[in-house]
Amino acid sequence: MTKMTYREAVRAGLREALSDPRVFLMGEDVGRYGGAYACSRGLLEEFGPDRIRDTPLSESTFVGAGIGAALGGMRPIVEVMTVNFSLLALDQIVNNAATIRHMSGGQFSVPLIVRMATGGGRQVAAQHSHSFEGWYAHIPGIKVATPATVADAKGMVVAALREPDPVFLFEHAYLYPMEGELQEDAAPVDLSRAAVRRAGGDVSLITFGGCLWKTLEAADELAVGGIGAEVIDLRVLRPLDIATVLASVRKTHRAVIIDEAWRTGSFAAEVSAQIMEAAFYDLDAPVARVCSLEVPLPYPKHLEDAALPQPARIAATVRSLFHG
Repeated sequence: MTKMTYREAVRAGLREALSDPRVFLMGEDVGRYGGAYACSRGLLEEFGPDRIRDTPLSESTFVGAGIGAALGGMRPIVEVMTVNFSLLALDQIVNNAATIRHMSGGQFSVPLIVRMATGGGRQVAAQHSHSFEGWYAHIPGIKVATPATVADAKGMVVAALREPDPVFLFEHAYLYPMEGELQEDAAPVDLSRAAVRRAGGDVSLITFGGCLWKTLEAADELAVGGIGAEVIDLRVLRPLDIATVLASVRKTHRAVIIDEAWRTGSFAAEVSAQIMEAAFYDLDAPVARVCSLEVPLPYPKHLEDAALPQPARIAATVRSLFHG
């Protein structure tokens, strides 16, 4: 086991991927600067400018170039600095990356990896604190993964490289300095399975990405009061491993979904709907959701904290299912 930070694990995954000569990394400041979050630091010196390519500030252009390179037999990894900037490439993502296999009748595939930082909690205000993972999970033709642990930060990069179609990795920027253990001979990550991060019998807490650690903290708090919370890390939003979620809900009979996106139209709403459709008669209480407040995320720290899901709010929501 090796101890490292989340960003170091991402870098380790990139380094392993770059051992394939078809792989190259491109994006804003990924080269000489070492990446906006230092995930590619040192890779330019190690692999050279043909493999680590700084791009102009034009997301539509370099995501489109990645799609073209993938069609040409390469295995590009495209870094979009933050999730809000990916909106500038939506035409390339929705109309090209996600559809070419279908539109070509299976003749062409787009083996592309797109990585981007997501989420709030860092005082970067309303334009740089979005959580759009649920938006992307709406799109057929791509996979959407949300690594929340050091092991997944590396393992999902490596696993995504094996996929024939586009994989989008949403790395919560709050996690980059987090430390954890990485097993060097770990098996490849299964990009179709959720993970039970904590076992419990009283309530299922379903979450992903940066909210995982807040949810685990809330589960610790609930345990003090005698409530055993099972914590499910969805890990991959598309395809959604609803079977693991339903197995947990059928055991605990209560469910709370924690999602950093806004409540209206959130991915939490999709998970809630699927639970209600498939496990309604197993529930002892309505499905509850803990999401960000419906405001552009504030800059002041105390207001930002109030707007985002926090362990205390998660715990209070769970208690309301038992005590009204």
